[in-house]
Amino acid sequence: MNVADHPVILFDGVCNLCNASVQYVIKHDPKKNFRFASLQSGFGQKILSNHNLPLNDYNSFILFENNTIYTRSTAALMVARRLNGVVKILAAFIIIPKFIRDGVYNIIAKKRYKWFGRKNECWIPTPELKNLFVDTLI
Repeated sequence: MNVADHPVILFDGVCNLCNASVQYVIKHDPKKNFRFASLQSGFGQKILSNHNLPLNDYNSFILFENNTIYTRSTAALMVARRLNGVVKILAAFIIIPKFIRDGVYNIIAKKRYKWFGRKNECWIPTPELKNLFVDTLI
């Protein structure tokens, strides 16, 4: 399997909200189009570095697709529109100006540990899900 054939979601591996979001995407992506990597992983760090993004700022949900980076609310909405279920409706928020969407996103990102908690270590996928995680494919 070639990672380049799939959009990759980069997420904060210790954030409970981020991990729940990844599990939601897995559950609502029946074609298994998306792949995943934590921002803290070797793959995540390489993508951040290659695109001149901060290596130690994990406040952004990132969609890496066709060698292009989408961040924050844009990335989340682009993912939402490809999932099954009512979450697709959220994609309509793309019409809201980015500075407003990202303003809301940034508030949630800054408070996510306080509101949702964090793990001491990155979440480890089950054996059934390992093939969806980029670091296990490299």
